[in-house]
Amino acid sequence: MTIDGHAFRAEEGQTVLEVARENGIDIPTLCYHPLLEPHGACRLCTVEIVQHGRSRLETACTYPAWDGIEVKTNSAPVREARRVILGLFLARCPEAEVIQDLAREYGVTEPPFPPEDPEQKCILCGLCVRTCHELVKANVLNFSQRGIDRQVGPPFLEESSQCIGCGACTIVCPTGAIEVALEDVAVYEAKPLGPTGAVWVPSMQAVPLVPVIDRDACIHFRQMDRSDGQVEDACQVCQTLCEADAIDFEQQDEVVELDVGTIVVATGFQMWDPHQLSQYSYGDSPNIITGMEFERLSNSGGVTDGEILTADGEKPERVAIIHCVGSRDHNAHEYCSRFCCMYSLKQAHLVRESTGAEVYEFYMDMRTASKAYEEFYERLQEEGVTFVRGHGAEVEVLPDERLRVRGEDADLGRLFEIDVDMVILASAIEPQHDADRVAALFGIGRSSDGWFAEAHPKLRPVETDAPGVLLAGCCQGPRDIPDTVAHADAAAHEAAKILNRGEVTISPVVAVVDEQACSACKTCLSLCPYSAIDFIEEENVARVNEALCKGCGTCVASCPAGALTARHFTSEQILAQIESLFQTP
Repeated sequence: MTIDGHAFRAEEGQTVLEVARENGIDIPTLCYHPLLEPHGACRLCTVEIVQHGRSRLETACTYPAWDGIEVKTNSAPVREARRVILGLFLARCPEAEVIQDLAREYGVTEPPFPPEDPEQKCILCGLCVRTCHELVKANVLNFSQRGIDRQVGPPFLEESSQCIGCGACTIVCPTGAIEVALEDVAVYEAKPLGPTGAVWVPSMQAVPLVPVIDRDACIHFRQMDRSDGQVEDACQVCQTLCEADAIDFEQQDEVVELDVGTIVVATGFQMWDPHQLSQYSYGDSPNIITGMEFERLSNSGGVTDGEILTADGEKPERVAIIHCVGSRDHNAHEYCSRFCCMYSLKQAHLVRESTGAEVYEFYMDMRTASKAYEEFYERLQEEGVTFVRGHGAEVEVLPDERLRVRGEDADLGRLFEIDVDMVILASAIEPQHDADRVAALFGIGRSSDGWFAEAHPKLRPVETDAPGVLLAGCCQGPRDIPDTVAHADAAAHEAAKILNRGEVTISPVVAVVDEQACSACKTCLSLCPYSAIDFIEEENVARVNEALCKGCGTCVASCPAGALTARHFTSEQILAQIESLFQTP
């Protein structure tokens, strides 16, 4: 076939529009979607078809590619037809920007007759209806009325319980006529500032760097859950378009059992929830966000494409950053979270660079003790960031939605009040919520603040009291990135040492059970901190795993039958050692 004088080959079943787009030829259209059956509703893709010496106008999205036809996409009849169509659209939807832009391109500046509804944006293309029926399988949207009264909406134009709030109709709508109304508070509580869609990349530094599917946002999984598995073919657009065939909705979680010689525990940390300190009003306003949420906001892949905006889409004029929210606080965590100062400084720099807003940093002590950190702190002072030494004590949401930060300026010795547009809370970090289960699983201790305890803070910083179980990163305590990398390298090196050695040396001082005296009370099982004692049901006795036992003596002291003793540490041996101390040479 020939398009605009150039010959092209087409696959059987393709339409003229598909062939043109494959070869870089632009044909405008508003109602076309590659995954939906084309209807030619908008007729904007009209082209001139010449066959057997006869010429006629057809919609390119529905006309099949035939051998020997000639297609003209920009001839005089085509342009005139599109001008008429755009004039009608402009009369119906005068405020729709996409129609205004197309109309100007074809020289249409005024509609042929006055618009009846200047606020109207719907062109009745039906793209949203077909998406809701064919892809989402929700069957919510449809046409109602006839003729000039025709409109799109749910049954009786009322809220429908079948709507899953997926937003697919808003995405495919070519003129922006459909909006999804959600309560800001509910959105921020459910998933603050992201992800932006059902398929997303956690971060550009993610390992492995591959997209993931958010089951809560994915139309396919939402319809599966909603219908108890009855609607199995909803959406699946990503699977259809993936050329690598890398998406499989049938995959299930599986448990893999491995025999290993060492274990590196690197479970990291979790962000502390600022809701627990009500004075910061976190959750009362979408413009009060945590440092982690700001990272998502300022990320180029985030909801605002990297622009730093308030909830109403405006650039902030004043921003407050409050340090130590939940850190160094007797009401939350008494320890310092260590890297909050530096990321707060970085975020102040991003705000100044992106918006030029006034930035106020409220801190107790600025802890920038690492290579080039202090220099960066001084650079922020030169950039015009205002530093107030004094903890921001309270954030109040004003009636006009602005935010008022109250606190004490320790240098001036007076109270202060500052009204801002956005507040960023440098919230604390804390151990993972299941740290107690992990500690019990691997037989490792925890410090008083919940972090995993190392064998020695200076001499054995990556080892634990459980042989072969090592620590890496923030699971052992707050660390910044360089420190975490060094800690992880040390753990990997120690793991390699253990594996290369081929065997481990254990202490000979372990507990042993006199099976004749064991009363099978099982008291020792619950008291052993290393889970080193098993109960043998067939023999009705307790037995110690010498490889796990650390000889702490807890079970020995607690056994009511006296069946447990510490090898090489019996009462007779201790008394003999004491007697030898008092013997004269």
